[in-house]
Amino acid sequence: MNYRLYRPADFSQIYALEESCFRTPDRFGRGYMRSLIAHPASATWIAEDAGVMAGFAIAHWSGEPPRRTAYIQTIEVDATFRRRGIAHKLLQLIEQSALDAGASLIWLHVDAANAPAIALYSAAGYVQQGSEDNYYGPGRPAKLYIHPLQR
Repeated sequence: MNYRLYRPADFSQIYALEESCFRTPDRFGRGYMRSLIAHPASATWIAEDAGVMAGFAIAHWSGEPPRRTAYIQTIEVDATFRRRGIAHKLLQLIEQSALDAGASLIWLHVDAANAPAIALYSAAGYVQQGSEDNYYGPGRPAKLYIHPLQR
């Protein structure tokens, strides 16, 4: 598996993966996803195998060091590539990018029903710090997880 930063030519593959992983209304719109990726305070990592996109992750950060925080927008892995440690590696790369940008904390929302994602974040040391009712729509709460970043 090869891991690298996003290049503009990757967008069509990224969005095809977004469409296969999420249905409307959970899916990011094309314009919104482009704006997330293009934001100067963000990082997008790609996982690919022989030129085939296996997954990607997007995070952005805000605030000034030492209080800068990073937010994981998404980590997505194609169904045929799951259970191979790709999401874990993408998580590590996103954390390192956030740390390099001066973030001291990283956080995210995760669907309370997404047991595999919750297991990933918990195993990586993320701690649940609350929840938001109806975050993903009526009757679909999100759990909030945080993780301190240290050099």
